[in-house]
Amino acid sequence: MSFSPQSRVWIYQSDRKFTSTEETEILNKLAAFTNQWKAHGNELLAKAEIRYGFFIILTVDESQAGVTGCSIDSSVRLIKEIEQEYHVDLFNRFNIAYKVNEEVVVNSKEDFETLVNIKQVTPETIVFNNMVQNLAELESKWEVPFQNSWHSTVFAHLL
Repeated sequence: MSFSPQSRVWIYQSDRKFTSTEETEILNKLAAFTNQWKAHGNELLAKAEIRYGFFIILTVDESQAGVTGCSIDSSVRLIKEIEQEYHVDLFNRFNIAYKVNEEVVVNSKEDFETLVNIKQVTPETIVFNNMVQNLAELESKWEVPFQNSWHSTVFAHLL
């Protein structure tokens, strides 16, 4: 399947890394969901993936059919079910993900702030911008240096 660069994306970040067994099970649930995902009876061109063991990414190419409030609600219900079944937090926007030696680490906003303060997180540290809106942004603006992200604005007083 080929997806337009303007395809919408939703990123759900886990507070911990999924085990390989969990990742396989979750991918199966996501595939079953995206294969039947509809908006007002129209099938959506959709896919789901897990990156780095932490990020569930849903993608919908709206050139075939547009996403509706009801279809978004159904995806959120699925993510909440995954959250409960696997005892993870997928909706806490105050958890911040970044890379340390190519490994993804997730910390609370407070812990991340401390790391910035003690210079463990530097302007070059790669952070994840889970607010990207489409596939093009996912590929170019999701993994960015701290200094080029919204994070640097929030924590500017510490730099």
